[in-house]
Amino acid sequence: MRGYHDMGGLPAGPVDRGEYDYALWEKRVDALLVLLAAPERRLVRVDELRRNIEALPPDAYDKMSYYERWVTSIANTLLQRGVVTSDELGRKMAAVAAREGAE
Repeated sequence: MRGYHDMGGLPAGPVDRGEYDYALWEKRVDALLVLLAAPERRLVRVDELRRNIEALPPDAYDKMSYYERWVTSIANTLLQRGVVTSDELGRKMAAVAAREGAE
């Protein structure tokens, strides 16, 4: 059975081959994954990242950008492994939202 995310062989329109200027937050998500997946940590594995991206509901998958899917998957993996609690994550997200609102 084909998952919602599986677009292999389906028409998807033209591929934009132009250069993309990554936003700072996208670079940070990439760096976060590199740090969490480093051999000395192994807090996130590629198969977990992929599984949690593929588990996103279709509406969420469609609304999210590439790096939004990554950061959601990273958060879900860390929650599943018990590295962080939902309370800790919620408090941090609230602190970041407050900080961003103050700028």
